[in-house]
Amino acid sequence: MKQQVKAAEGKLGILTPGLGAVATTMIAGVTAIKKGLSKPIGSLTQMGTIRLGKRTENKQPKIKDFVPLANLEDIVFGGWDVYEDNVYEAALNARVLDANLLRDVREELQAIKPMRAAFDRNYVKNLDGKFVKDIDNRYELALAVMDDIKNFKAENNCDRIVLVWCGSTEVYFEPSEVHQSLAAFEQGLRDNDSRIAPSMIYAYAALKLGIPFANGAPNLTVDIPALIELAKETDTPIAGKDFKTGQTLMKTILAPGLAARSLGVNGWFSTNILGNRDGLVLDDPDNFKTKEVSKLGVLEDIFKPEVNPDLYGDMYHKIRINYYPPHGDNKESWDNIDIFGWLGYKMQIKINFLCRDSILAAPIVLDLALFIDLAKRANLSGIQEWLSFYLKSPQTIPGVPAENDIFKQLMKLQNTLRYIMGEELITHLGQDYEEELIETV
Repeated sequence: MKQQVKAAEGKLGILTPGLGAVATTMIAGVTAIKKGLSKPIGSLTQMGTIRLGKRTENKQPKIKDFVPLANLEDIVFGGWDVYEDNVYEAALNARVLDANLLRDVREELQAIKPMRAAFDRNYVKNLDGKFVKDIDNRYELALAVMDDIKNFKAENNCDRIVLVWCGSTEVYFEPSEVHQSLAAFEQGLRDNDSRIAPSMIYAYAALKLGIPFANGAPNLTVDIPALIELAKETDTPIAGKDFKTGQTLMKTILAPGLAARSLGVNGWFSTNILGNRDGLVLDDPDNFKTKEVSKLGVLEDIFKPEVNPDLYGDMYHKIRINYYPPHGDNKESWDNIDIFGWLGYKMQIKINFLCRDSILAAPIVLDLALFIDLAKRANLSGIQEWLSFYLKSPQTIPGVPAENDIFKQLMKLQNTLRYIMGEELITHLGQDYEEELIETV
């Protein structure tokens, strides 16, 4: 049954807490694409296709022509940051994009200036930005962020707003009683409870206004009962967490293939070097712990050692991230994978991925923003697990195991789009073709 989907009329404001390398690369890229200077490579919403009906019907429209997504021409960008640089200056400092390309979109990027951030250095010790709100109480900070959102919407004549967290990874901590219910959380805000992280303040402000929120870092953020409750109360979609780029992207592509062929894995050692702001933040052990937990769960979820102990029961999985300023945003990762096959004979796979972190993340930000806006207009609320395709540590309904196989995630995403638009879901069973053949004989 086709969902009632509101049209994508008017302007969509995409606000990003964090206007560093990832956000500015996305904003500059979309601006360049709108000016015909480049193409949206890596964006499923812009370049991806979707099969409709049977294979024999050969119906494969582009996703953007199948579902009513916001048009790139109708997007307005804004955000918050701890540094005062406008988006052009921030993009130059990030050194991800070519200076010539940035000059071509300079005017548009200079016009986008950050709002003062809601910031607590206890959560990101290696950043020393001073462009922050001079407000001590967390509840008042949340109200100030709400005012920012409402003012941005009015000043830019936006019909809809979405938030995508592009800020730094916060220190690792476990949920506590203040996170267990909306009432406890709101009381914690008023009491200025230090266990409420800055990312949660942004998420609360957005959800309280009925604005969708996607989390691109491994922080808890919306992955707590209190904000899940608020999302349901305000009929607002949420998604998280941690953009799936680089090494983890490779893992979710390769590991399903090994599992599909019942090849065993003794060990998987992963190490990375990068030198951007993300690398600096992760140089602190408390922040690295948050990222490590996010990255470690991927293989275990795909291989399921408790189900396949002969193949994966003794697998050793180690992850390292090292800050290396000379590489800047050009992350380099190495993986050594010890596998075994027929009769237990050992083999090895080596991967050296020289990637560009923000180049891989930028289209994810765009897609998450467009899809979560679609979810809101399709009256979907709460956790949007179909967006796990883009995320390292997918948020799921409590009690439901995460699915990290990227190919299964893509099937779920595409079937959700088919469901929204009233199209038949595709199972890839193929039995209907055989039945038709028998009937014609």
